[in-house]
Amino acid sequence: MELIEDFQAARPRLLSLAHRILGSLHDAEDAVQTTWIRARTADWAAVDNPEGWFTTVTARLCLDQLRARDRRGELPLLAESIPDAELAADEEFLRREDVSRALLVLLGRLTPAQRVAYVLHDLFAVPFDQIATVLDTAPANAKKLASRARLRLGAPGAEPRETAGHARIVDAFLAAARGGDIDRLVALMAPGVVRTVDPRLVREGAATEVLGARQVAEETRYFADRIHASVPMLVNGGPGAVIAPGGHPLACLRFAIADGRIARFEITRFRPDDSVRRFSDLP
Repeated sequence: MELIEDFQAARPRLLSLAHRILGSLHDAEDAVQTTWIRARTADWAAVDNPEGWFTTVTARLCLDQLRARDRRGELPLLAESIPDAELAADEEFLRREDVSRALLVLLGRLTPAQRVAYVLHDLFAVPFDQIATVLDTAPANAKKLASRARLRLGAPGAEPRETAGHARIVDAFLAAARGGDIDRLVALMAPGVVRTVDPRLVREGAATEVLGARQVAEETRYFADRIHASVPMLVNGGPGAVIAPGGHPLACLRFAIADGRIARFEITRFRPDDSVRRFSDLP
């Protein structure tokens, strides 16, 4: 009974911690469940600090997941839809936990070790000697990783080139895409707009370039579930958005705007070295 009580008391915190590291409620729940499975086979009578034990195991599992993502890359953007139930659960968790999707996007720029060190220390007040155990390094190195993460999160990146008007166009585009408003999408784009996409984000053989406002607007419906999980941001210094289901960065939209309309936009894989900032961070 003692193990069950210890785990139930720690579970909400573990889930919050895992979600901030992984950016996905589904993955976070898996990590916490695996922690429970491992706890059941541990010599619990020998555990002096149950909360510390749970935190260390959960964080290690999350670190392994982040590293595995880096090795395998991401799933195609326009492949199978994200299940509605999974999307709804992610969105509800973000609201309940009062987590900013933009913050999770920014955390996605960090290396796995930096993200774990930053989240554990700065967001959950875990001491560096315990973080060092999670990362299999010295406490001084764990401290350096958290420091580098802070510097990276605070770095301004490329000089912004967008205007407030561009930000409004991005907001309007995302709103129209979420609502499936084809006519509004067409009105926001130049007649000869070009949409390109990284071939790794689509099924093999799918078009990587679409030309024309109506054609681009119609195609946008096929990844509307991703657009629902997007946040307007400055991407490499220009107007754009990051698609982040549950806060986990998946892809970037980058817009070229001329004469008040979208003349071109690109869909690329999100990479940790992308410079992303919130529009609200503009001076």
